[in-house]
Amino acid sequence: MALFATDRAQRTARNRERRRWAGLRGWQFAEVDQVLPTRWQHGLIAVSGRGTGRDVVTGSTFTADGRRRVHVLDHEVNGKTTAVLVAVHRRRPMSTVVELWLPSVPVPREGELDLLGPVGDRYAFVSDLASARPLITPDLVDAADEIGDDVTVVWLEDAWVVAAAPANAAPARLERLLRDLGELADIVDPLDSEEGEDAEPDDAVRPLPSNVRELPRAGRPSS
Repeated sequence: MALFATDRAQRTARNRERRRWAGLRGWQFAEVDQVLPTRWQHGLIAVSGRGTGRDVVTGSTFTADGRRRVHVLDHEVNGKTTAVLVAVHRRRPMSTVVELWLPSVPVPREGELDLLGPVGDRYAFVSDLASARPLITPDLVDAADEIGDDVTVVWLEDAWVVAAAPANAAPARLERLLRDLGELADIVDPLDSEEGEDAEPDDAVRPLPSNVRELPRAGRPSS
């Protein structure tokens, strides 16, 4: 009973903190979102299950290549928060899935993805070896290493870059992670890249209300 009360108190505190953060940024906040987690099938979702989105924040961030839609949500499965999912939208979807896992995490589902090999401090599992290899550039490796070892997995899926942060991650940590993922999105999906013929705008990316503000622009570090 005491454990349940403690868990509920922690959840309430996270809710207030997340709501306050969204308000300070002028971002949108929702208590529950059943649909958002269905956008992804890989990474943490493949291991823990689809679950439910709680304390969901939606806004946009400026990266070196322009504005990108972002989502932050608690990923809850069977009443327990497994992680905070942080997602940054890219302009062009791709069919190749790339998962970057810490070496301390058990190998994801056998047979679903192929092991590409080490990528900096992480191991890459991909859906197509031939198409994934050109994505693993030195810039991508450096950007992935900057994300930090408290994030168990970062993955590229469809038109998203997604990461699983610790369940107790504070807004300051989540903002740093949003900037790191924005840089990763810029590397994979640069502004001057050619538009694929089959690329279509994602239905989640709509003009933001006038009261929704963005994170400050974060330039890429000099090489």
